[in-house]
Amino acid sequence: MEASENTIKLYYNTEVEKLQMPEYGRNVLKMVEQLKNIPDKAKRTEQAYAVVKVMESLNPQVHQQENFAQKLWDHLFMIAGYDLDVDAPYPKPLPEVIGSRPDPIPLNTKPIRARHYGRNIESILDLISKEPDGEMKTAMIRSLAIYMRQQYLIWNKDTVADATIFQDIERLSGGRVKVPQGIELSKLSADVSFSRPGLNLGHGMGNKGKFNRNFRGKKGKK
Repeated sequence: MEASENTIKLYYNTEVEKLQMPEYGRNVLKMVEQLKNIPDKAKRTEQAYAVVKVMESLNPQVHQQENFAQKLWDHLFMIAGYDLDVDAPYPKPLPEVIGSRPDPIPLNTKPIRARHYGRNIESILDLISKEPDGEMKTAMIRSLAIYMRQQYLIWNKDTVADATIFQDIERLSGGRVKVPQGIELSKLSADVSFSRPGLNLGHGMGNKGKFNRNFRGKKGKK
């Protein structure tokens, strides 16, 4: 059976040109195409301002961006394929600039020597190794040892000897940081407990069930 002359053909998105800026829809693309066909530049510029207003109403999220008005005009030129001669309030964007990719962020691919302490420990040890010997350096080593003990208890076991932490400091620093003789860490309170970040094991259990992620050291009674 032959199709009637009055049959309306439906077009699917897969059959038409891909939108450069899909957030504005195909109707805006048609407006821009008609805009480019206006012979008078002054009239064309006037209509360009009207199209930008329509684009602003269709994409209100653009207001969250810095210099959103310029962004809208940039989008107008992008939709037009950068082939639009109007007196815009902002410089015409260049396709090679808009289409360029940002420089990749360099990643630290150096393996972590002790994952339970984290990568920052090695950076801190580098700083301490450059500190001259004295009370300040001893205090820095002691504070670092307390923090490392906390991290050790979170990821490993219930108890750890101070000597183990001191050995890890000297090992991870490659021998550049020596723990002074006689240094002692504060005693752990009996009610201190640690949990791995993100477990939230104490939720809904009241004060007794809360896990304290921050170290709370108390000196032992004399």
